[in-house]
Amino acid sequence: MRKRKKGRKFSRKRNQRKALSKSLAVGFFLQEKIKTTEAKAKELKRTAEKFLTKAKKGDLAARRYLLRFFPKKVVKKLVEEIAPKYKDRRGGYTRIIKLPRRKSDGAKMAIIELIK
Repeated sequence: MRKRKKGRKFSRKRNQRKALSKSLAVGFFLQEKIKTTEAKAKELKRTAEKFLTKAKKGDLAARRYLLRFFPKKVVKKLVEEIAPKYKDRRGGYTRIIKLPRRKSDGAKMAIIELIK
């Protein structure tokens, strides 16, 4: 039986997809709110929530794991500022707000933000 594969391809090769998701996540964690296409926001939500859950532990192993993906500045903000806000929350750290379509190409737009 054919199984469906998880994740979106965004018409990019693997390394380009990886770079896109990394740059989206870095911008998202630094600014805590970004405007992007709906598909990218949904994909970012999957990864961002996993990283935030890892950051909630806050121990050395979690920091080293996050440093594999993000620069020190992002890891520091994630572990010391963002994660403590959600210590009692069991998931659902992000919110996607849908916006009108983009005029130039008609792409569905959305804002993804951290829940306060």
